[in-house]
Amino acid sequence: MARKDADAKATLWSVAAAQRGYFTAAQALESGYSHQSQRYNAEQGNWRRVDRGIYRFREFDALPSDEDDHLARWELWSKGRAVVSHETALAVHDLGTANPARIHLTVPPGFRMRNDALVLHQAVLNANEIEQRQGYKVTTPVRSIAECAAAQVDQDVLDSAVAEALERGVVSRRRLFDAAQRLGPPAELSIDRALREAG
Repeated sequence: MARKDADAKATLWSVAAAQRGYFTAAQALESGYSHQSQRYNAEQGNWRRVDRGIYRFREFDALPSDEDDHLARWELWSKGRAVVSHETALAVHDLGTANPARIHLTVPPGFRMRNDALVLHQAVLNANEIEQRQGYKVTTPVRSIAECAAAQVDQDVLDSAVAEALERGVVSRRRLFDAAQRLGPPAELSIDRALREAG
């Protein structure tokens, strides 16, 4: 029995390690933890309950964490359908002064889940507009800036993101303007202002 428990923990640990220590009840079940065993581990404090059906190994809470660790939790919450976007993506890419109070995620049209900690944007993203990070997905710098322009975020936030992205060479003026054009006139206008401000 002890061997079986150790195997289950090793299997689940391997899954959770790729998700910043987070895992779902379904992943635990698949790894060999019964519902009763899951309840026991949560009650004993071996696992921290983060949300309905989402846990985190307590060992990860004791490790030095990155500022974006919590974003893996929302990937699981959305069942892999959400992509970190808009101002939250700017913060992930360390572009400009964005510091949103809530987490911005882009989800597919028809997505019905809600949470007060989130701002959800519905859109279909192309594969080339998404980067995979450890435990979650995020829009690319070009897409992140363009979608912020389309959402009419504060121009100062946009200006600082564009200036830093150009300075670091992670975007080009042409690609930024092309991305803005695809999102419509408000995005074009805001990006044009930011590019002129950047000189």
